[in-house]
Amino acid sequence: MTALISAEWLRLTTTRLWLWGLLCAIGTGALVGLLAFVGPENFEPPLPGLHTAEGTQAVLGLLGFTTFVPALLGTGAVAAEYRHRTVTTTALFAPRRWTSLAAKLAAYTAGGLAYGLTAATVAGAGLFGAAAVKGVALGLPASTVAELLGRVALTMAVYTLLGVAVGALLRNQVAALVVVGLYAYMVETVLLLIPGVNTLYPFLPGGATAALTGFTFLAEAVATQTGASATHLLPAPAGGAVLLGYALLAAVVAVAAPLRRDIP
Repeated sequence: MTALISAEWLRLTTTRLWLWGLLCAIGTGALVGLLAFVGPENFEPPLPGLHTAEGTQAVLGLLGFTTFVPALLGTGAVAAEYRHRTVTTTALFAPRRWTSLAAKLAAYTAGGLAYGLTAATVAGAGLFGAAAVKGVALGLPASTVAELLGRVALTMAVYTLLGVAVGALLRNQVAALVVVGLYAYMVETVLLLIPGVNTLYPFLPGGATAALTGFTFLAEAVATQTGASATHLLPAPAGGAVLLGYALLAAVVAVAAPLRRDIP
């Protein structure tokens, strides 16, 4: 297993995937810094400034919309093994399919954590840098900002695990990427708009993420636009437990389901 994990990590770090991931992480964090420099009071509609807790959290909330990006990277990386037929070579060296899939889950979860830490570090530097340039004291203590950024980094690691699982289940690379992208940025938003059904949102991955990270902008925006009451999210520890449960379930399914499949 150690050799398989090392091989997966080597494959991850010697292809262009790590470069794209690094660029995405840095770009996401830099965008947070840019928005902080522009100032939430200049958004449309205007929001409280950085000197308020709401304004600081609104700027950091951008990261809440990008937690699914590592899932796309994990999905594409694993599904590409079927697209380029390298899965056959892998099976020759690791005939027990569950061991190679478990190694992928371990390696790419570490990669997702590295992605999240990079994005969080750049975002934090951009936020504090913008506040210093503007001469504004942030509305949240530095320890609270660091805690929120740390939660985001952990969430991105979990989503990478989910992405790997989806890539292992849906072996077509394009289909897997489309499914993850549509779910992340469309399906849960649509569910929020349906009365009655939106009560399920707190228990879905997006709702659990919002509870864990404290970035509740989407649920509040939908409630404002529809005139409905805001969906009540779970407490942060409960949201983290739900998200971890999805990750563990996805890992089990990803390892167990493909065992009876023929290698293409």
